[in-house]
Amino acid sequence: MERVVDLDEAAAAVADRRPAWQAAGLTAEPVTWRDEAARWPQQPKTERSQVNDPDSVGIHLHGPNEAELLVVLYRGGWADIDYMVDADDAGVIPAPTVVSAQAFASLLDACITRIFGISYDDK
Repeated sequence: MERVVDLDEAAAAVADRRPAWQAAGLTAEPVTWRDEAARWPQQPKTERSQVNDPDSVGIHLHGPNEAELLVVLYRGGWADIDYMVDADDAGVIPAPTVVSAQAFASLLDACITRIFGISYDDK
């Protein structure tokens, strides 16, 4: 898979946002990594040091009233985004091509606003 985005930089963008997410009442699970070099089925790891050839990084957030957001970024430049606000508002959010860690950070911020109603400026 082509390396379009640096996943270590993307994980750093997640780490930068954790304190603000926590202050806003969100719970962020540990970042998960998938190793392309691992045997199938590849199991996500929470320790970067256990991953030799990362091909994805993911973050799972929980908010008030059981709202959830799961974002997985692949080094090829695409992201899978699943969410649940409530029983009537759940699904997948289409994501544009992600070409940098900064673009991933902006995507995260937009998803946080959409799912949890928290503007990044509020944090």
